[in-house]
Amino acid sequence: MRPGHGSALLLLAAAACGPAPESPPEEVLPASTDTIVAQWSEYPLGAPIGGNWVVVSADWDVAALANLGARSLTPLGQGARGGGRNQQAYLHPFQVFTFRDTIHLSDWGTRRTTVWTAAGQLVDSIPFPDRLRGTYLRGRDAAGQLYFQVDPQPRRDGSGNRDSSAIVRADRSLTRFDTVARLSPLELAEVTRENATRFEQRVFSGRDIWGVWPDGAVWVARRFQNRLETTDASGARVRGPSLPDPVYEVTPADRQLYLQGYPPDMRPAETDLVWAIIFPPFVAAFTAPDGSVWLEKTKQAADTTRRIHVLDRGGVLRRVFLLHGQGRLIAVGGEKVLIAERFSEGMRLREIRIPAALPPSSSPPP
Repeated sequence: MRPGHGSALLLLAAAACGPAPESPPEEVLPASTDTIVAQWSEYPLGAPIGGNWVVVSADWDVAALANLGARSLTPLGQGARGGGRNQQAYLHPFQVFTFRDTIHLSDWGTRRTTVWTAAGQLVDSIPFPDRLRGTYLRGRDAAGQLYFQVDPQPRRDGSGNRDSSAIVRADRSLTRFDTVARLSPLELAEVTRENATRFEQRVFSGRDIWGVWPDGAVWVARRFQNRLETTDASGARVRGPSLPDPVYEVTPADRQLYLQGYPPDMRPAETDLVWAIIFPPFVAAFTAPDGSVWLEKTKQAADTTRRIHVLDRGGVLRRVFLLHGQGRLIAVGGEKVLIAERFSEGMRLREIRIPAALPPSSSPPP
């Protein structure tokens, strides 16, 4: 075991084995008949907007408004006044988030984040700031402040990734910047190939995930501690309780499934990559419109059910949902969630209504 890797394992194991609060009853996310099929190969990103969704498929350079009830997928900007010109406002979209009734679409082709209405009208454009080395916009708050993630400076051997990334807040004019919080360094391994030594992130090792609430408070889902940490606008920090999760070992089946994602003529051998020993406790996180944070939990390749934890602003676990099948959670709305699942013809989007909360004294059905 290389230096640094054992410490990550011990931290996660300690968090999992320590005292954990009682978990709420598990609730099953129901099936849905509202679906859209797209010829995408990779899981898209999504966000709620106006009772529907905006989705981005980076590998197909697609940004679109999805209405599952009408089974329609409309390119962003099409149909709005000046729609033809609006669609030229983005070339290679790769990230999206929504704030109230606006869509924020980041595009590496134009090095800008464009802002759109729910109807697909372009209303603003924010450049990737040079002072932050061209990183893209990750969030905003009600005061109009912008939030970015600034990763450490790379070095020739990759060792720059041993430093921590910073969450940086900026004013709308992009003239004032301050660091709000820092993320845990990546889990790296030192490897030697072709007489050169490099540091590479271990496959499946995960990373901290963060978001921002409208009042300017920033939350960070810490992968090593498996908890939510909040920093409010004044800088005060609150750490939530550790979450009740088992530790999942990375198995040969998990590694083989990962390698199958490569094209056959570019697929590396299993020994060409460095692998984590265990999975992180979560793989994605979302801020819901009501302020709750939804964590999509880890599962192994053989599992057919994925757990989703719903946390309040204090990081307390309030609900646990079970998502059956191989789908992934890609967006959380006020009353519905959006699921994407890969199948032979591409990608299927499914909209699922969030079940009403169980009364405090009730118990799960048998």
